Amino acid sequence: MAIELFTVLPQPDAAPSVRIQFNGTEKRVGAGLTVAAALLSSGESRLRASPVSGKPRAPYCMMGVCFECLVEIDGVPNRQSCLIPVRDGMSIRSQEGYAALAPQEALHHE
Repeated sequence: MAIELFTVLPQPDAAPSVRIQFNGTEKRVGAGLTVAAALLSSGESRLRASPVSGKPRAPYCMMGVCFECLVEIDGVPNRQSCLIPVRDGMSIRSQEGYAALAPQEALHHE
């Protein structure tokens, strides 16, 4: 039996939303949420695979300490989804194992 760990509180019908893609599937999520919160609220619980065991991983601390929420955002790997706000048209992919950030990318995505 699956246990739901997160519950999204009801929002007014007029609450603003944005369109994002997660692993090729379009989702409409609340504007102003972080990527991790938006994905969790849309029913996603697996954001990456462990580079060691390959087991599924999900956001844990939601404040940028644990690095369990790493995803690829707009083609840039190793992004902490709990620290990055969603924006319309954002493309997010689950991170499968180890992903190295090229030195030139590291300078532009701090």
